[in-house]
Amino acid sequence: MKIIDGLSYDDILLKPGYTEIVPHMTEIRSRLGGDIKLNVPIISAAMDTVTEMELAIALALQGGAGVIHRNLSPQDQAEQVSKVKRYLNWIIEQPFTINEDQTVAEAQQIMRRYGISGLPVLNRDGLLCGILTSRDLRFCRELPQKVSQVMTHQVVTEMESVTVQSAKEKFDTHKIEKLPVVNSAQQLIGLITVKDLEKQAQYPKAATDSWGRLIVGAAISPFDFRQRLPLLIEKKVDFVAIDVAHGNTESVVRATEQIKKEFDVILISGNVIDGEGTRRLISAGADAVKVGVGPGASCTTRIVAGVGVPQFTAVYESAQAAKSYNIPIVADGGIKFSGDIVKAIAAGANTVMIGGLFAGLKEAPGREILFDGRIFKEYRGMGSVAAIKEGSGDRYQMADSDEVVPEGIEGRVPYKGELKKYLYQLTTGLRKGMAYCGCKTISDLQNYQQIIKITAAGLKESHPHDVIMTQEAPNYSGRGH
Repeated sequence: MKIIDGLSYDDILLKPGYTEIVPHMTEIRSRLGGDIKLNVPIISAAMDTVTEMELAIALALQGGAGVIHRNLSPQDQAEQVSKVKRYLNWIIEQPFTINEDQTVAEAQQIMRRYGISGLPVLNRDGLLCGILTSRDLRFCRELPQKVSQVMTHQVVTEMESVTVQSAKEKFDTHKIEKLPVVNSAQQLIGLITVKDLEKQAQYPKAATDSWGRLIVGAAISPFDFRQRLPLLIEKKVDFVAIDVAHGNTESVVRATEQIKKEFDVILISGNVIDGEGTRRLISAGADAVKVGVGPGASCTTRIVAGVGVPQFTAVYESAQAAKSYNIPIVADGGIKFSGDIVKAIAAGANTVMIGGLFAGLKEAPGREILFDGRIFKEYRGMGSVAAIKEGSGDRYQMADSDEVVPEGIEGRVPYKGELKKYLYQLTTGLRKGMAYCGCKTISDLQNYQQIIKITAAGLKESHPHDVIMTQEAPNYSGRGH
């Protein structure tokens, strides 16, 4: 029997080197998979106490991306994706519209349902003939009236060749809030709103697609992707991630092959822990490979099943295998501090997936708990009893009729406030680590490879010691080790 050593993030440190780089000079943009690039190399875990639309929006606005969990019905999950995609736009590709022969009451119902303040109006031939805004409806008392009787008929429009500058000039000149985009036949092909332009200026680092919409992903299963993917693709999902505990399996390989054959979507496949599994999923067509079995804060797989590989070693071996294929690696789990992000990327990861660190954020869906005078938020593993009962059993190869044998726990994490400020702590920690090592880019850090193995005494020395902490720092908690 050959027994090999494996290293976790706590087992190593990067050796600082000569540098001419300071943190603000670093570039942390990285490729997630396919042609998707993120301004921040962080995605949120597909967990039901971590990522729903609120956190996905907040994270994408800051340059990362959220993965909507699948303990939702296919319809509800797709609707959450839709709301993320519609939160920010350059040109709204398929704006809600109304026909000129419909009533004001119908228009108000659509506007209330989707939280919008105006509708392009189409005639019987499907061509743009007006626009109906809240200004038109402000003094309208006759709800049975036809839209054509109250709409604005002289519509200011832009052509397909519109630019940000030309759109701004139209908004400024005509004092309007909505600008329909039409082709030469007067067919509506999009809509620009002044609110979206303001948001684009407010969030210059947002992770967006070619239409200016926020990037968002969704979790799928090898067993339900044919139900979920058509709905997700219809709502313009940017990528999907196969969400199972063990990805080096016949079912995941087959699903990866079938998804890439049947659907035009960027696919992150996993989870694996070595080069063999990575190569197998890449050969099946994966656009990125997710790495990690058991390192998560709420996961008990390694204890219950006795399997896994320490995360630094798992990421390193997987990244070495993926390098020759130019396929990105997502390091999933085990991130306790910002320094662990530095170590994961130094091991070869392109991005990291974070769950527990985000569970305490205001935007996370877990409920708030008041305990001992402090605010906490609910956090549970997707292998916990409660999560399995709500639909995640197939993630751990359990049938609905099986008695639950959990691979995760339920707990609470301290409340951390809004994502924006907390993410800044994480990304600045990453930038600091890169600067210490003289690495300007993510690629530089991946190729740095100046790694030192440390002892338990070295880990103890790394943390604050011989002092009673009276005030926790925003990026450090004694509970994290």
